[in-house]
Amino acid sequence: MSTAAAKKVVVFDYGFGNVRSAERALARAGADVEITRDYDAAMNADGLLVPGVGAFAACMAGLKEARGDWVVGRRLAGGRPVMGICVGMQILFARGIEHGVEAEGLDEWPGTVGPLKADVVPHMGWNTVEPPADSRLFAGLDADARFYFVHSYAAHGWELEVHNPAIAPARVTWATHGERFVAAVENGPLWATQFHPEKSGDAGAQLLTNWIGTL
Repeated sequence: MSTAAAKKVVVFDYGFGNVRSAERALARAGADVEITRDYDAAMNADGLLVPGVGAFAACMAGLKEARGDWVVGRRLAGGRPVMGICVGMQILFARGIEHGVEAEGLDEWPGTVGPLKADVVPHMGWNTVEPPADSRLFAGLDADARFYFVHSYAAHGWELEVHNPAIAPARVTWATHGERFVAAVENGPLWATQFHPEKSGDAGAQLLTNWIGTL
């Protein structure tokens, strides 16, 4: 009896992400994983994962230097799945503001990523999230599942409006640390999480398995 080949996932290596942790977590979830910035490999993979740590502007500069902005844009134009993690999610928005300095993002989604307003910043540690009932990303996970966050900035609102009834609206998941913020998004072929699924134990493994299952 034949078995289906593992889905090929490229972790885009542009110098701003925990690529080895992501590689191990994706492999654990059943993917055939490659860490690379090779354009053709990134374009042809079943799924592309864009990690991100550090400052918004620095991540954007590194991504552009590696032609990652082209890769993301062209994959999405063809309906090919992309997933962003942490700052890799933040740069999908139109702009980010850190220390009063504004930087342009990939502008896949409208809105601004700004400072998280809470008594304790950064938001570092485990937290629950509030996914919509029809979420595919969080399917099979308990309501009290906890995920690992490390961030000082966040998207505080969701501004993408869909006026075409043939296009499904985005599924937006929220979390709270001082204030509510966007914790995850499922928007057609583009999915993203503010938290680190690769550091979130069994819950994170289930979430990555869910994503791989859609590829």
